[in-house]
Amino acid sequence: MQGILYEEPSVWLFLLVTVIMGGWAAWRAGKAIAGSWKPSWTLIPYMMILGLAVRFIHFALFEGTLFSLKYYLVDTAVITFCAWLGWRNQRAGAMARQYSFAFEKTGAFSWRRKSA
Repeated sequence: MQGILYEEPSVWLFLLVTVIMGGWAAWRAGKAIAGSWKPSWTLIPYMMILGLAVRFIHFALFEGTLFSLKYYLVDTAVITFCAWLGWRNQRAGAMARQYSFAFEKTGAFSWRRKSA
């Protein structure tokens, strides 16, 4: 997997920086965007910026390549998925809470219309 998804000598550095640190920031950003009732496509420009920050952390702390389109796209895809999960989680809670007469939460990331 090294060279395909990450360039660091250990997968743990990729998991720490991209998945844990970047994923947590993306999750919180996704929840914030959903909390303002913006559509999910608005996550993309924010995650492109956050992807640059994650790439910089790889470069500054672990001697990764700063300007690598391949690894930037991998990092951005991972954090965009995390942001989308945060967005869905927040939206599901908001729909069930604010429109409790019409919707009910069915899971961490979903809701459904209440049956009559």
